[in-house]
Amino acid sequence: MTLLHAHDYGGDGPQLVLLHGYGRSLADWDASAALLTAGHRVLAVDLPGHGRSPSISPWTIPAVVRHIADTLDARGVPEAVVVGHSLGGVVAVEYARANPGRARVRAAVNLDGFWWGREYPGADRVGEGLLASAGIIAPPEYIAEKISNSARFGIPADRAEATARAAARPLPDGTWQTLPERAQALELFDELHRIFARGVTPWLDGFDHPLLVVQAGRRLPPAPGMEWFGAFSDRFAQGVSEELAALSSTRPRISVDRIDATHLMNLETPEAVAALVAGFVRALPG
Repeated sequence: MTLLHAHDYGGDGPQLVLLHGYGRSLADWDASAALLTAGHRVLAVDLPGHGRSPSISPWTIPAVVRHIADTLDARGVPEAVVVGHSLGGVVAVEYARANPGRARVRAAVNLDGFWWGREYPGADRVGEGLLASAGIIAPPEYIAEKISNSARFGIPADRAEATARAAARPLPDGTWQTLPERAQALELFDELHRIFARGVTPWLDGFDHPLLVVQAGRRLPPAPGMEWFGAFSDRFAQGVSEELAALSSTRPRISVDRIDATHLMNLETPEAVAALVAGFVRALPG
């Protein structure tokens, strides 16, 4: 049994379990969690190989789901609404799928958690960038660079610093091990390519829990030298929007919303994220 690192934010009301994105940690949820505890019991979990959770190999969705279930059992959480951002959104859906009915999962929330198959136009260029940065040893100025970059999105410096430090491991020479480490990151990418090989619609086929899917309303500005990424991102987001619109028109249990933020929504606009989650939970039957 592998137990994952978790943080209990406390609170009273329906149980929420919060999952973070790739290369991040549960600290990304600090600001939203502080708001959600007013009407919910809130627990956040570091995914395997991230934050303070142990690594696993191979990094597969079934293994991650199993470790989350073991962790929630150990924490005395019998049922929850599972809320995930980015990679965490994918895991939230898969965790709910693996637990049909209400045995463990009351509903799921996916905050901008999508991926592109290897055949998607431009995926090879995106993949090259991801592979180049996966599990690298970052220089001592890594945290300062993260703070500076976050300022472009209006993320406060203290929040940017705390979340950057929580998502990497300091090394004795002053450098930083980015997480997950390279071997696990490559396994993780392969798993996402497998899941999304045919797109969002086949991925959600047969999903029977109430589900809120939230897309980012603004695109991430491309880094210098990656101006092509803007066109890729716009094309991919539009494709996902069209699939979600078609799904929600025929699947009443799937709700779709949009938030005025980039993909970094729970760091940029934690208040809006908390409000969306709380509203969805209030509207759930039973």
